[in-house]
Amino acid sequence: MTEHSHHHHHGEVTEKSVKLLILSFVINMLLSVAEVVGGIISGSVALIADALHNTSDALSILIAVIAFKIGNKKASEKYTYGFKRAEIIGGFVNLVLLFISGCYLLVEGVSRLIKPEPIEGMLIIEISVLALIIDTATAKISHHGAHHNANMKMVFVHNLADALGSVGVIVSGLCVVHFGIYSMDGIIAMSIAAYMIFQSIISFPQIVNILMNAAPDNINIEDVKNEILQIENVRGLHHIHLWCISEHDVAMECHVESDDADIIPHISEILKNKFGISHCNIQIEKQLCEECCNL
Repeated sequence: MTEHSHHHHHGEVTEKSVKLLILSFVINMLLSVAEVVGGIISGSVALIADALHNTSDALSILIAVIAFKIGNKKASEKYTYGFKRAEIIGGFVNLVLLFISGCYLLVEGVSRLIKPEPIEGMLIIEISVLALIIDTATAKISHHGAHHNANMKMVFVHNLADALGSVGVIVSGLCVVHFGIYSMDGIIAMSIAAYMIFQSIISFPQIVNILMNAAPDNINIEDVKNEILQIENVRGLHHIHLWCISEHDVAMECHVESDDADIIPHISEILKNKFGISHCNIQIEKQLCEECCNL
């Protein structure tokens, strides 16, 4: 006998938050264009680095919005688990782009450090001050939902880092204007690039684990086994599979040896309350199934 239990929960992302995020995305993309143009005119690779980093974070905002919209779509006959992994796939693409951009900027930064070129310090400062204001405003918008939703928290952290990046570029401009130190442009570009590469590398394993149906890091499968085996009338447990459907939703299937099929809701409740496992597929067996005996 088999029973499926479904418990869906999402982070608190409201329609108002989504509208503000869309506005943030548009403003950040316009800012990125302004920074690229300003970087080309002024000759600053640090400003272009900040623009690429800002573009990556704008894409993160777009992914958050798309994830909210797609994640709310109902499951279909083809996509029986729903569309929650759209966020993970988008995040994976974003990380790859972030890593490639970071590597490109690292090479450019090293090149500028070896052979500094004249740059327009005042233009860099003016554009970076504008960037700092926009980044701070965007961080404030995303901070509203950061406590309740991991995706919003990621957007907030990235925008905060953008603001710090803008401060770095302002420092670079000031070094040019007041001290004529052109090498600082390369140093700032390399710092932003290193941060982009670091962020992509540390975020990569979590996304790959979800795509590979790995068990979540915060749940010990032995603890789950022991908890179920302590339940009255449970003689054994086998054929256990634990995986992440999405960032927030964990699924599990198992075969439970018992004569009492009525314990399924009780097991589901324990798995949900103690381990946060939101989707359970529990099969009750009076004896080991032939499939498991042959394993």
